Amino acid sequence: MSDLSIQSLMERMQKAFVPEKAAGYDVTVQVELKGEGGGNWVVAISNQVCTVTEGTIANPTLKMSGSAQTVMDVFTGKQEGVRAYMQGKLRVSGDMSLAMRLTNLFKLS
Repeated sequence: MSDLSIQSLMERMQKAFVPEKAAGYDVTVQVELKGEGGGNWVVAISNQVCTVTEGTIANPTLKMSGSAQTVMDVFTGKQEGVRAYMQGKLRVSGDMSLAMRLTNLFKLS
């Protein structure tokens, strides 16, 4: 995954999604990334299906924002999400329990 970019990470998320871990989920996540490779993404999980699209939505269940590099590090396991949040590198609002469980719904390695 050395050539992994935010664009390719977002494209891989649907394939890396583990449906059996998402039973009962009906959530939307707004991801706002700044810096090189940044952009806006919507991750929707419902009926054990995950879709990822570019753009923004009103009233997501969870909103995450930070640098593209920080989010890349969290999703690839190079940095713990809680640590990034505590250091102010990752901003999260909305359903905090979802934020804590989100990476467990994907197998990116």
